[in-house]
Amino acid sequence: MNQISTYLYLATAAVFWGGTFVAGRQLAPLLDPYTSAFLRFVLASVLLLGWLYWRQRRFPRVSLRQWLALAMLGASGVVAYNLMFFAGLQSVEAGRASLIIAANPVLIALASHWLFGERLGTLRVVGVTLCVGGAILVIGRGDLAALFHRGIGAGEWYLLGCAVSWVVYTLIGKRVLHGMSPLLAVSYSSVLGTLMLSVILLGRGGGQVAALGDPRVWGYIAYLAVFGTLLAFVWYYRGVHAIGAARASQFINLVPVSGVFLGAWLLDEPLTWSLLFGGGMVLLGLWLTNRR
Repeated sequence: MNQISTYLYLATAAVFWGGTFVAGRQLAPLLDPYTSAFLRFVLASVLLLGWLYWRQRRFPRVSLRQWLALAMLGASGVVAYNLMFFAGLQSVEAGRASLIIAANPVLIALASHWLFGERLGTLRVVGVTLCVGGAILVIGRGDLAALFHRGIGAGEWYLLGCAVSWVVYTLIGKRVLHGMSPLLAVSYSSVLGTLMLSVILLGRGGGQVAALGDPRVWGYIAYLAVFGTLLAFVWYYRGVHAIGAARASQFINLVPVSGVFLGAWLLDEPLTWSLLFGGGMVLLGLWLTNRR
């Protein structure tokens, strides 16, 4: 795979991930967060397991310790993240949501510094500051006085919770799952997370069965599972294999960009000065935080 095709794979994966905010926003008024998350990962788990078996011709065994770690990945990266993702998108626009969750790499850098002593350095500190400032500007819609007066809305809190749950997911994967391929970890944790979601859904008395007759629901679920989970993952890790994780991770910065512009194009969400300026601060901060 030449370098140009590698960059195209990585950029496409980032656009697919940006599109999940649009699909999730469109799905929010049609289906509750619990049913949305469950259906997304039922389909994604089947596809991931099929791909894993096709690649390895078997389902690899893992140790009890790894199963416990995989369960933690499922709880944080599948259950917590997706329930808060769909709940947040019920009241927050797709573009703003993508910029709020774009704080993930900054939170991961801070957590790695506090927990594992990883060095931050001057540029990364500046990047963290820019990201936090940009996120506050986006959350407050440019009116910081009103933000401090009325507080942060429930939808924004859910999305900030998404970012925190992804930090937990990343740090567990980074420190615990040694000797396990990313495909295996994602496949098995997706299945475990789906089982947890099924228990939650049953505990709530089931999902919104009536909404499942709407073809739009299945279209959005299919996009989230096929493009936003399977293909984006495959192409991202293909890029990681070709050019390394450090360079490939820079393409994650395209996720909020694509989320903002897809939201404006497909959902007619306004491109306000606070969204663009705050988003620019977030992107610059992300670049400085991830710069090697």
